[in-house]
Amino acid sequence: MRQIKRFFLPLLAAALLLSGCGQTAVEQEPVENVQETQEEEIYTEVTPLEEVDLEDEAVALAGAPAVSTLLLPEASGTLVQSNGKAVIDYSNTADGYVMVKYTAATTKRIKVQVKGPTTTYTYNLAADAAWDTFPLSDGNGTYQVVVYENISGTKYATVLSQSISVTLKDQFAPFLRPNQYVDYSAAPNTVAKAAELTAGMTDPLNKVAAIYDFVVKNLTYDKQLAATVQSGYLPVLDSVLAKKTGICFDYAALMTGMLRSQGVPCKLVVGYAGTAYHAWISVYSEETGWVEGVVYFDGVSWQRMDPTFASSGKQSASIMQYIGDGKNYTAKYLY
Repeated sequence: MRQIKRFFLPLLAAALLLSGCGQTAVEQEPVENVQETQEEEIYTEVTPLEEVDLEDEAVALAGAPAVSTLLLPEASGTLVQSNGKAVIDYSNTADGYVMVKYTAATTKRIKVQVKGPTTTYTYNLAADAAWDTFPLSDGNGTYQVVVYENISGTKYATVLSQSISVTLKDQFAPFLRPNQYVDYSAAPNTVAKAAELTAGMTDPLNKVAAIYDFVVKNLTYDKQLAATVQSGYLPVLDSVLAKKTGICFDYAALMTGMLRSQGVPCKLVVGYAGTAYHAWISVYSEETGWVEGVVYFDGVSWQRMDPTFASSGKQSASIMQYIGDGKNYTAKYLY
């Protein structure tokens, strides 16, 4: 296999932030006792929300050559677990993802958990019979994919579950394709803009710099959205691009989608920036290894760059010093 530079970029869902990228916790209602109903017999188990750690407040506010075609996920139907309510397609785990859809008609809240070897990820799922894609961010190992339906209060029931043994084609597989958080498959304008910004470029590092510069110079922080954003918020990349405003989640998702569409493996990272829940970018190359929180190289040294802080701070010396200090960042999730 040819030696190449490979890069990563991450973002995850974090918590609601009121000012800047601060965090507001979502209150959990006490677990209520649930009456036995005929519907419950389709569930495999009934579990209090706290026991399964379904994080309702997760919203982040504050090496291969570039491929010429988009690597889009597909539900191949080769390996499937299903019942009368939901379907889990795990045909393409080697490519770093599973796909889930909820087929039954319901007004109840639906969630999906992807329990990896070290980390459990919780997502909302629309009951619209459409496929959603979820990355296998923990790498190789055994995963449990579980679909939950809300019964009452904070009590959820397991509708469908599948254990999966995952061996990735390579460690970058989960971070090239679109998923629920970085859905560039539904963002033709974002893909086209990325192609325009990187026209004639073959070096992934140059693509990172071009896309980073565009996002930082053209997007402004949306304080109103940050103060009112609701649980379950997901960036719509073409809308972010058109409005040129967004919260932390939007900044990181837009960059991640652009870079992935250009064949640059990227992770979406959610964690802490100081004491605030936040979303940012990380990059990897075979020459330097992991450089956490970095998307910019000045030709001499790597600089730690969080695109939201860099943009809202107008790249001031104090902001650049802050985001250049690795102690200010603690990763929690990778998407």
